[in-house]
Amino acid sequence: MLEIGTFLGDRYEILELIGSGGMADVYKAKCHKLNRFVAIKVLKSEFSSDSSFVSKFKAEAQAAAGLMHPNIVNVYDVGEERRMYYFVMELVEGITLKHYIEKKIRLTAKEAVSIAIQVSMGIEAAHNNGIIHRDIKPQNIIISKEGKVKVADFGIAKAATSNTVTSHAMGSVHYTSPEQARGGYSDAKSDIYSIGITLYEMITGHVPFDGETTVAVAIKHIQEEMPSPRVYVPDVPISVEQIIAKCCQKNPDRRYANVGQLIRDLKHSLTNPDEEFVVIQEPASEGGTKNITDAEKHQIRKQTSGIAPIPEAVMEESAAPVVQKERKRSYEPAPDDEVLDDDDFEDVFGVRNRKGRENGASSRGAAPSRKPAKPVKKKKSHPSKDNYRPRKDDYYDDEELDDDVDPKMERVITILLVIAAILITIGAVVLIGKFFGAFSGSSSDDPEELTIETSAGTTTVPDVVGMTVAEAGEALTRAGLTAKATYQESTEYEKDYIVSQDIEGNTQVATGTVLNLVVSSGKIVGVTVPDVVGLTEAEAKVRLEEEGFAMQKQLLESDTVEKGLVISQNPLGAQTAAKGSPITVVISSGTSVEQVTVPDFTDMTEEEAKVVIEEEGLSIGTVAEEDSETVDKGKVISQSPSAGGVVEKGTAVDLKISLGKKIKTYSCSVEVNSPANFMEGSEAVIVLLSPSGEELGRFSTTSFPYTVSKSGINDVSSGVITITYLSAEGTWETTSPTAVNFTAEEE
Repeated sequence: MLEIGTFLGDRYEILELIGSGGMADVYKAKCHKLNRFVAIKVLKSEFSSDSSFVSKFKAEAQAAAGLMHPNIVNVYDVGEERRMYYFVMELVEGITLKHYIEKKIRLTAKEAVSIAIQVSMGIEAAHNNGIIHRDIKPQNIIISKEGKVKVADFGIAKAATSNTVTSHAMGSVHYTSPEQARGGYSDAKSDIYSIGITLYEMITGHVPFDGETTVAVAIKHIQEEMPSPRVYVPDVPISVEQIIAKCCQKNPDRRYANVGQLIRDLKHSLTNPDEEFVVIQEPASEGGTKNITDAEKHQIRKQTSGIAPIPEAVMEESAAPVVQKERKRSYEPAPDDEVLDDDDFEDVFGVRNRKGRENGASSRGAAPSRKPAKPVKKKKSHPSKDNYRPRKDDYYDDEELDDDVDPKMERVITILLVIAAILITIGAVVLIGKFFGAFSGSSSDDPEELTIETSAGTTTVPDVVGMTVAEAGEALTRAGLTAKATYQESTEYEKDYIVSQDIEGNTQVATGTVLNLVVSSGKIVGVTVPDVVGLTEAEAKVRLEEEGFAMQKQLLESDTVEKGLVISQNPLGAQTAAKGSPITVVISSGTSVEQVTVPDFTDMTEEEAKVVIEEEGLSIGTVAEEDSETVDKGKVISQSPSAGGVVEKGTAVDLKISLGKKIKTYSCSVEVNSPANFMEGSEAVIVLLSPSGEELGRFSTTSFPYTVSKSGINDVSSGVITITYLSAEGTWETTSPTAVNFTAEEE
């Protein structure tokens, strides 16, 4: 596992591990050259140590890097670092289709078909570029946050399937085609099968074939009929059911001929889901047996009379094993089927099968036993059985075709054909040698012809740069190489001198390899190229045009060079170039900064605001608290930058959080006199009330005047006092409320 902060290729900084599979780990990284985030898939060590796998992986990944399509996770780069092999991909923020299905249990038919269309469009683009995916499954399909569907892992599948790779087989075998399960063969129709299985899982939430082992699942793909998706979802539209059935036919010839046809039916299904428009074509090989006429037999004999007989050894390796292999399959013939026995096998193919030979069947040269030709009769066919076994009535008896062929004549014709082939080959070698052995160019003077003698094996390429055409011809002849030349003006070499060669000297190549040479058609006077690095685009253009050059502009993002200034040029300043030649100038387009619209955080709690800030790619700035008469305690009062503004990603957002409404406190200190008829010495009760009648304090005394003192009264600036006392007449009385004002306390 790579450490965070590691650099690959001096440009990709590893930021975090975002996924891990059976073959590779996936990291989020930053490309410092283009200032963008990417995903990097790094092969695990057990695969990196397999040189055969690595070479295939590189070739396939480089091919995938040429694919650019909105429904494909694009591959940007392929590299190697300390025997770690990796490729750089587009970073797609989202979840895999597998995870999406697990979350939703199953998808609606409309949603599943829409996803299948986008997947198919990506696969179609790959097929049009000669690339087969070979590992289509929901785990390799990503749904972005914007709802875009993208297919991933191009370039790794072919390398994996061409080696003995089992670590991820259990995950893929549920989606593999019967032909892949049998022996690893796969083509565009294998991808179509996998798309059908994926659509099945989207519709039902289940894969059609499952088992405890990969072998058990693979056998089900080969032998068992796929259960209808209606087993799990009774209301599946008929067109969707039929599309899945056509994609998942055991026989590839009965599937869609190409992904384009599948896309057409999927789009039709979106608008007419309950219409029966899907047609599954019966392959021609499954048609009924046809009788061959005498005229047709005569025509076959006439057209094949000059063809040498096929050796029995070839027949043994091609015909017999096929029948034996087919007989191992589970399909049992119906009562009307007639399976080929040993004698029938000989009647059909003209040789005994392996079992027959082991029991003493005659070999080629011995007189084979002849049986009367069996009449051709019609049979019952079983087109629905993909594991179909050959039957004797599937073939016509060809003994009659051999009766008129003379073995001696066949031998003579064979010898003549071999001699003719040798003569044609010699003639072709001579013509090719003459064609490639001479230089061709645009010069008006004919260059000297190079006579090349080729031989088998390898040879060392001589360094012919700076030689004359004649000297180069001699050197290449001695090395057994061939050359082609083009002429162009040179600032360094005189006419008919070699300017450059496409294969460097001292390189080992196969004898007869063709070198491409550039020959000087005459020396030209060069002009010194001005140095324009650091100038503005306008200044650079003026400087170059003043010296007679044309400027070719290229833009490149840069974190170090100001926008509009020249980063580099080719050729470099102070070098010599032909007057009028183009000078490539790379101009900074500035930093690549993603813009973000600032959300409104008011009335959010502090924690809610922090979560949204991080989700939007912003950062949290200062957080301050203050009182508010209108905003509840703990919620955002204000923010900076303000909501709706557009800022760079990563900008800090400052927040002010409410402490709630500020509470003021008051105190009361009032002297109360005795009521008029108070009985001296008895107890009187003094009560301090708020204007709303809330009791703020209760006091008792036996003498007056009495001072009522109370502090810490919240949000009340006045009140009233009542006195309940024992009168001189011996009764309890209460005075009328007396208003009092409170004094605000200092904070």
